[in-house]
Amino acid sequence: MTNSASADQAEQVAGVEVGEARITIPGMSEEGENLATAHEETEHSHGGLGESTVKAKSGGSRADRTTSLNVADFAVPTGREEEWRFSPLKKLGRVLSDAATQTPVTLKVRNTATGVTHGELALAQSPRGTVFLAADRAAVVGYSQTQTADHIKVAANTELSEPIFLDITGEAAGHRANGHIVLEAGNHSKAVFVMEHRGSADANLNVEVIVRDGADVTVVSLQRWDEDAVHVGQQDAEVGRDAKYKHVSITLGGEVVRLNSNVRYSAEGGEASMYGLYFADAGQHLEHRSFVDHNSPRNSSNVLYKGALQGQDARTVWVGDVLIRKAAEGTDSYEKNQNLILTDGARADSIPNLEIETGLIEGAGHASSTGRFDENHLFYLMARGIPEKEARQLVVRGFLNEIVQAIGVESIEDTVQQDLENELKIAGF
Repeated sequence: MTNSASADQAEQVAGVEVGEARITIPGMSEEGENLATAHEETEHSHGGLGESTVKAKSGGSRADRTTSLNVADFAVPTGREEEWRFSPLKKLGRVLSDAATQTPVTLKVRNTATGVTHGELALAQSPRGTVFLAADRAAVVGYSQTQTADHIKVAANTELSEPIFLDITGEAAGHRANGHIVLEAGNHSKAVFVMEHRGSADANLNVEVIVRDGADVTVVSLQRWDEDAVHVGQQDAEVGRDAKYKHVSITLGGEVVRLNSNVRYSAEGGEASMYGLYFADAGQHLEHRSFVDHNSPRNSSNVLYKGALQGQDARTVWVGDVLIRKAAEGTDSYEKNQNLILTDGARADSIPNLEIETGLIEGAGHASSTGRFDENHLFYLMARGIPEKEARQLVVRGFLNEIVQAIGVESIEDTVQQDLENELKIAGF
């Protein structure tokens, strides 16, 4: 099997080593050292192949990784594990401990319109646990320590004209809080869920999204925590036959945020889109991991995450895994991550991983880029009389705007835009 780049990417790809769907750029360690001075983009596409297998280097196949609802199946991580090697474990002690919860988060659901119900589910009560598969210790601790999950269900054939808002508030800094939410959209329903996280806690929060056949679901997850908050979470979705699922993650607040966003399919014809935006300031660690499991035929996925960083020790991590299983013929999949570093002292890690177990696909590809301002863009704007400070603002806004527009809820888009303006002020723009 051959990794190839498109012709218009040839100049950018020159000097970049590509191996087994893992990108390594000369002059950097695998962890992404010196990314602040790099400006490389690699793009790879696969398709029209015979029977073949491509496997990512990082941690072996995703298909072989442990998933369980039993805490005993996951040891406390040491930092040597592939899935934990970027994370600041010293700051995650509370969310990794299986001690009893100290302080809960508060959940308020707004817009329980006709066709929407809000109930509770015990640990073994269906549909809780039918989609969620804990992939690490934090996720399984959060699952097992949450005795009662919130269940928000949209009835079949119900089309909501307004979003369902879920206000999630941490009540105490430095205290562990668990939560589990089940979002269920019935057959041929249409709904938008907006989860906004605020306040402070060491929060261990899981979400499972059930997208029934023919449904059209958008989930927006806003991380607007106080600056001392810690948030780890896993958000799993299963997409039904001919259903559509869009997930948008916006992370601006919190000291440490580590989110896993995962998608798989229950039948053919499903479409999944995953968008992410993060803006890290000095001392923040914002880590996003996405996994698309193409486990059935003729489904599609598109993943796009963008981040900006500013300040000393600002740190972001994105790891994007796509697994196209042998049974997933006719798959069409693409993932991309882009990072814009605004100041010295910031670091971004970006790792796209792609595994293909069948060549009978429509196409699959991934791309990753990290760098500073494009001086050509600045020159273009300044040559037209725009002051440098304003030009830099325009570049950052333009870079992130694609994700903001993907939200699709005007009030939330306005909120995010205002938050980004505040971030630019912090950067001195």
